[in-house]
Amino acid sequence: MGYSIFPSLQMYKLGLSADPKEVAAIEARRNREKDRQSRFFNVRNRVMGVDVEALNNQVEEKKLREATEQSKDAAYGTKQVQYDLVAQMLEKEEAERARRLAKKIQDFREQKQQLKNRREFDPWDPDRLQREFPVYLNDSDTFYGPASMQCFFGEDLERATNLRMQQEQFRYSLEGQLQEQQQAKVDEKCADMLSDQLHLAINMQAAHLARLEESCRMAMMFANANANKAQAAEVAERQRLEHQRQQEANLMEIQNQITSDLLTENPQVAQNSTAPHRVLPYCWKGMTPEQRAAIRKDQETQCREKEAKHQAEQALDTEWESQTIHLAQAALELEEQERELCAEFRRGLGSFNQQLAKEQKAQ
Repeated sequence: MGYSIFPSLQMYKLGLSADPKEVAAIEARRNREKDRQSRFFNVRNRVMGVDVEALNNQVEEKKLREATEQSKDAAYGTKQVQYDLVAQMLEKEEAERARRLAKKIQDFREQKQQLKNRREFDPWDPDRLQREFPVYLNDSDTFYGPASMQCFFGEDLERATNLRMQQEQFRYSLEGQLQEQQQAKVDEKCADMLSDQLHLAINMQAAHLARLEESCRMAMMFANANANKAQAAEVAERQRLEHQRQQEANLMEIQNQITSDLLTENPQVAQNSTAPHRVLPYCWKGMTPEQRAAIRKDQETQCREKEAKHQAEQALDTEWESQTIHLAQAALELEEQERELCAEFRRGLGSFNQQLAKEQKAQ
């Protein structure tokens, strides 16, 4: 079981949320630092730079694309307004048709579905049949039950009254149908008139919207033409300025080349600042006439010295040859003398030996 180093921190943990402004500021600083690092570590942009002409072309293309999108949005907005007006008119027509249908239904209910003409059983009044009079009535009795045997099948005591009521009901129904037909014709005429007026209004509105769309299109074409002219003029001016700048740069470069140390062959450029007796190989343009004259003078002096040395060597060689010849002659003379001495020594030795031999023989 381990022990915590900071028990108070574990015991009293505070759930404090970070400040949104501080978090946003930290995030903004991080983003700026990332952008700066991306610009700094991008070797291509740092060394070669950015293609300004390509960026300008991209900006022009973006502006043209935005103008095209704005024109499309304007056209779509005009069409949307037209469609909204048509939809509103259709909604009004549908609402009017629904209102007329509801009015017809209400009129039919008021005329044909009254309480007095209803023959269905009323669930809200179940005792209605008990309160009605029986089928057979006379002057003395007011009520006869089912077992009174007073009403038989097929017997109709009020046939004339029922026929008269049926005729009145039929006449009333026929009059209602005639009124409904007349009202339907009137409503149909009104609906046709309203439909014609609606179609006329729709056509007029469509023509007005078409004129507005045509005027918007013409204005858009005029604006695009002006924008294209302005863009063409701007491009031409930019090309002229670029050509002028290029010409000025070329003239400046030619002037710099003419007056530069490369063509003037300034010998001071090749002088080494740290070692005056040395030259810079990549800037050296050759020796000056004075240097060449001094070198030629040194060469002539060296030639004379070499010739004198050669003559001295020849004289020394001649002397050595003469001495060698004298030495050879002396050696020959010494050899001759040595041979003569040897011969004389041999002769003396022979005579001495002969004398000794004679002496030995004499003994």
